[in-house]
Amino acid sequence: MSCRAAVEVVRVSMRPVGLPEIPEQTAAVARAAFPRGSLAIRLRDRLAEVFADEPFAEAFGARGAPGLSPGVLSLVMVLQYCEDLTDRQAAVMAVRAIDWKYALGLELADSGFDASVLSKFRTRLADHGMERVVFDRLLEHCRIEGLVKAGGKQRTDSTHVISAVRDLNRTELAGESVRAALEALALAAPSWLAGVVDVAEFAERYGPRVDGWTMPRSKARRERLAQVYGQDALTLCRAAWADDAPVWTREIEAVALLRQILVQTYAVRTDSRGREVVKKRDADDEGVPPGSIRLASPYDPDARWSAKGEDLFWLGYKVHLTETCDNAPAEAEAGLAPRLITDVFTTVATVPDAKATAPIQQNLTEHKVKPAEHYLDSGYPSADLITTAHHQGIRMVTPVLLDHSPQAKASAGFDKNAFTIDWKTRQVRCPAGRTSSHWNPVKQHGKDAIVITFSVLTCRSCPFQKQCTNSKLGRRMLTLRPEEPHEALVRARAEQKTDTWKSKYALRSGIEGTINQALDITGIRRARYRGLPKVRLQHAFSATAMNVIRLDAHWTTPPGRTRNSNLERLHYRLIA
Repeated sequence: MSCRAAVEVVRVSMRPVGLPEIPEQTAAVARAAFPRGSLAIRLRDRLAEVFADEPFAEAFGARGAPGLSPGVLSLVMVLQYCEDLTDRQAAVMAVRAIDWKYALGLELADSGFDASVLSKFRTRLADHGMERVVFDRLLEHCRIEGLVKAGGKQRTDSTHVISAVRDLNRTELAGESVRAALEALALAAPSWLAGVVDVAEFAERYGPRVDGWTMPRSKARRERLAQVYGQDALTLCRAAWADDAPVWTREIEAVALLRQILVQTYAVRTDSRGREVVKKRDADDEGVPPGSIRLASPYDPDARWSAKGEDLFWLGYKVHLTETCDNAPAEAEAGLAPRLITDVFTTVATVPDAKATAPIQQNLTEHKVKPAEHYLDSGYPSADLITTAHHQGIRMVTPVLLDHSPQAKASAGFDKNAFTIDWKTRQVRCPAGRTSSHWNPVKQHGKDAIVITFSVLTCRSCPFQKQCTNSKLGRRMLTLRPEEPHEALVRARAEQKTDTWKSKYALRSGIEGTINQALDITGIRRARYRGLPKVRLQHAFSATAMNVIRLDAHWTTPPGRTRNSNLERLHYRLIA
């Protein structure tokens, strides 16, 4: 199975054979070395059908040199994430670890494969949208075995993911973007590049990487350097987009990104003398793009800057994990179904949690593990999402945002709950018994809303005016959602104040431990790769590895066995 030569082959074909049979000698040695088994051995014995070749057929051609079995490579990657190994370490383990050889079906003398095979396999999966194939197959296997099912309780939470590229300020980003484009063009079109720029000057300026520590100390000189970066970027872009330039030069990713970064960082103006000036954009004058579309690195076009609260700022992504939570901890240790991750959803850092709620629930529904109760924190719900989920048979157990009106915040006066709404007559009655004068359906932020207005004459003569409104016009206005989402929001706000709901919602906190386990075991908070597709692949394999570890604990823990302290064990011996 040694295939170091396959690394150099561009076109790779696949012959679906699945995991190879375990050689007798390998099996004998593995059983002798691990009389109680190991995770890798049990993984091969119990879950071999998960790692089939057929689901990966579209990612491989019908012609070309036969490559390594995708089932074998996916198994290697799962074991790699179970032990948080690099590609080189995983390749070494396939050579020297007896239980890995057993799992992969290798001869004892097999020399393994080159570490770069894993990188190329990941690229192939990401290019064909197969990031979740192994995760989904394992989830389906667990569903068939009755370890996970629809209709139970599940919980979801997110954590930030730091990108695999370094943080750059705007000046560093401009210079490094020019450098990245020059590096790509020097390799792809050296003759063309030599004809459009002064190679000696650019090599001196962009030879080493652009780093803020080596920039001039004075503000004036740094601003001048930023202007030079902008002029060089403009020169290079104009050359690449010239009529006589090869079209494919502008299709190089680094060159295309340079153009975007040039536009978002600089503005080209003409001064009073008619001279062209490249000026760094100012947020107050020329304006800068919003964080959701603003590039932050020439090496990872999907990484974005984001913030959470006042203390957390990061460049990268966000991952959402969903797990089952039907069993209490004591029940899980007693041999019942383990808690398994049912969905992993990765987005860029700027996507709010509420935007992930519907896709997560859609994924759960498609994989036939839709929960009856879905526990989430306050970042996930909205009135529309709660209503939609209810129609789909999912009850969202989550705190909703409270009324933000001045009256509700001050806990004085009349908030929205003090008004009686008659949806049939399309009128609202205030606490003083007076009715609204206007009912206006509108669109706000792309969503349906209703603006309720009371007459100025009605409000000015009201003895409760000061408790109701402080508007300059002296009249009260209300903004409501349509009837169904409004009523859902009112019920949720009332329910979350009860002790029963608070006790029930405590179940959500367990997802924090799952995220911490993912951080400790698979390093999920740091992206190993660049680009959203590969980061999604990383998280899918991380979740698969966590499920394998939990399944292994489920297989090896005798029913009824619980964790007892030394003092408890002493107590049991004394009373025996």
